[in-house]
Amino acid sequence: MFFNSFHFAVFLPIVFILYWFVANKHKSHQNILLLLASYYFYSCWDWRFLFLLVFSTLLDYFSALKIENSQTPLQRKAWLWLCVTINLGFLGVFKYYNFFVGSFTALLGGLGWTVNPLLLKVILPVGISFYTFHGLSYIIDIYYKRITSEKHFVDYSLFVSYFPLLVAGPIERATHLLPQLKVKRQFDFQKAKEGVYQIIWGLVKKVVIADSCAAYANAIFDHYHTMNSLSLVLGAVYFAFQIYGDFSGYSDIALGTSKLFGIDLLRNFNYPYFSRDIAEFWRKWHISLSSWFRDYLYIPLGGSNGRLGFKIRNTFIIFLVSGFWHGANWTFIAWGFLNALYFLPLLVTQRNRKNMDVVALGWNWNALRNIVQILFTFTLTCFAWIFFRSRTLTDAFQYIERMCTEGRFKEEYFPIERYNHELVTLLLVFIVVEWNNRTQLEPISGKYSWLRLGLCLAALLALGVYSDYKEFIYFQF
Repeated sequence: MFFNSFHFAVFLPIVFILYWFVANKHKSHQNILLLLASYYFYSCWDWRFLFLLVFSTLLDYFSALKIENSQTPLQRKAWLWLCVTINLGFLGVFKYYNFFVGSFTALLGGLGWTVNPLLLKVILPVGISFYTFHGLSYIIDIYYKRITSEKHFVDYSLFVSYFPLLVAGPIERATHLLPQLKVKRQFDFQKAKEGVYQIIWGLVKKVVIADSCAAYANAIFDHYHTMNSLSLVLGAVYFAFQIYGDFSGYSDIALGTSKLFGIDLLRNFNYPYFSRDIAEFWRKWHISLSSWFRDYLYIPLGGSNGRLGFKIRNTFIIFLVSGFWHGANWTFIAWGFLNALYFLPLLVTQRNRKNMDVVALGWNWNALRNIVQILFTFTLTCFAWIFFRSRTLTDAFQYIERMCTEGRFKEEYFPIERYNHELVTLLLVFIVVEWNNRTQLEPISGKYSWLRLGLCLAALLALGVYSDYKEFIYFQF
């Protein structure tokens, strides 16, 4: 079930009505309803993988109890590693088994050995990376005694399976979400109104921006060997806005949907394309994942403490793991490696936490410097997205080579019967709107909210009817 589907448009109002008018007597009734709705939501993709979700929930729930009740540190560590190993084992089998076997087979083939590997013919369970990380953060927090284990199984199950965040995040923390599930929620009209506005803005990002960019980006990346330099440059830019509109749009819909039920989720994006350096970009892009790797991988490895060599090692580890988390392909690892290289000069010069404020422009030289830094950072990001979008490393390098050597900068007419200037105009309008919204959490609310709402609905009606690109990019991760 997609957020931008008719199925969801029917599902959400039904759950909302039942939640506030039938199950509103007690928090346990609210949680049971949301849990059942979440399981139905997930089973709409493939009901068989619902058993995997329930197994993961049971594993983490009982492991947490065992860790907390262990009598010795050795027992605590044993239960922790058993749980972590099983969780990562399932993730590895479903997501990475074929990748490792295929890579090893290719390596042996290069040495002259012929191998017929046994590959798994199974689809990747949607959302497995996200709900696995939900459970791992909970287990690790229990081990380090940051929180106490959740005794109520329904409450914990809802924490893992809550449908707005189940398949593509944000990756929630038990310290943030569980306390909200332990109390009865009261209907708040203002919060519900904000939620509706945020859902609509998320749909604008997805349907109007991401889906429009997808048509162009797909046409360019799928036929890059026939495109000129201008189209290839624009192809990288289009994909940058496609993945931003797609994923941040999903996050907005998730946060807005959750507000309808009186529950706040972690913010996942903070206008990352207005970043002045790559460190600022990663503080504002996929915030829940970046902070997860920081807290549960980077800091345990030593973080920014110790010698420079250890800092560099930790930086490359976290970016490479982040790339590999996104998918079983060398292109994602290259994307992570490239971002680590971008980050390295800031780390060495200790300037990685320089730009912590909200970027502002005025009539001065500092504004010009900010603009140059934003454009430079965006250029680096778009270049890295080429590896993220390409099917293979060979495609990525050939795309870049042709982009730099083909030499023709002339607008092309695409098989999708569009010129570049049509989408460029739309993106320029979107950039202006995003810039105006960068200091506020709710893009549509505030002054002239009804006018903004009307324009958003008009854009959805005008461009949404032509949208046939339904899937969200991050569902594959």
